[in-house]
Amino acid sequence: MTLQDQSLGQLARRIPGATRIFHDYALDFCCGGKQTLRAAAQEKGLNAAAIEAQLRVLQDEGEPAAHDWSAAAPAALIGHILTRFHARHREQLPELIRLARRVEQVHGDRPDCPLGLADHLTGMLGELETHMQKEEQVLFPMLSRGMHAAAGRPIAVMRLEHDDHGQALQRLAALTNDITLPRAACNTWRALYLGLRTLREDLMEHIHLENNVLFETAITSAEAAAAPGCSCSTHA
Repeated sequence: MTLQDQSLGQLARRIPGATRIFHDYALDFCCGGKQTLRAAAQEKGLNAAAIEAQLRVLQDEGEPAAHDWSAAAPAALIGHILTRFHARHREQLPELIRLARRVEQVHGDRPDCPLGLADHLTGMLGELETHMQKEEQVLFPMLSRGMHAAAGRPIAVMRLEHDDHGQALQRLAALTNDITLPRAACNTWRALYLGLRTLREDLMEHIHLENNVLFETAITSAEAAAAPGCSCSTHA
């Protein structure tokens, strides 16, 4: 199977540095992680062969990467998600809301001002907080205990909410001209857009690790345990 025929989620898991390339081409490897590279590139009018070539360079060079979570125990990955993403989003969004309100107040008469951005970020914070609490209070404890078969329904709900977060990122891009700074942007505006780019990258990585690694591992484990003739028990 060529790289073009593998899913974006698989490539993001297996090739160090692949997510950076996907960000460069605005390819959705988190919510759209099941789409193949070929299909995703075709949808956006991109050259799939050229992207594949860049991925192969990464493979050949063995680019250093963040920890490979695909082989980690669920509890270890959950701990990473809680500290690296849940706690981080709770820090990021209130400050971004403050910066967005300041930009809208001072520059609201400019046609390139992202009017409505502060309210949109406020909505994102509310939705994310509710979502993260569901994971922290219900799903993550189940997965940490190895209750993979019982987690099927909560996982399906979380994936649907991840799709909503993806749509929220699309709305954020629409409000900010894909987070592109206008000419003569003030320092507050620059800080806002730098923070928005970091938020987008963090949230996409967060969803990728859950959808394509944590949840897939749990589903595979549950299916294996349910297979006819299987006498094994599910472990954490």
